[in-house]
Amino acid sequence: MEESKKMALIAVEALEDKKAENITILDISGVSVLADYFIIADGTNRNQVQAMADSAEEALGRSGYQPKQIEGYQTANWILMDYKDIIVHVFSKEDRGFYDLERIWRDGKEVTKEELAQA
Repeated sequence: MEESKKMALIAVEALEDKKAENITILDISGVSVLADYFIIADGTNRNQVQAMADSAEEALGRSGYQPKQIEGYQTANWILMDYKDIIVHVFSKEDRGFYDLERIWRDGKEVTKEELAQA
């Protein structure tokens, strides 16, 4: 779990660098085997959403983490970046509201960036 905290922190900071809005970190380790954390953020337009995903992929790659899969990059409505232990969801504002992952995964525990850093 410590490794996934480190990965999540790297992803959050990379998203912040590209002015991501409404970043939510959900600890889903107690409710799912899919991953330990979901990082959910949104951007104001297609270019920003793609830049946010690029930033997260680059930062995680520099730290030695390679994605298992990335989907949705071309349309940039919802880019899903699967790193096994963490899954990064980068949305357009409209699509984030429509899919409402925070509601679907409400059994997960919302954590702060500061809590991740205490690893």
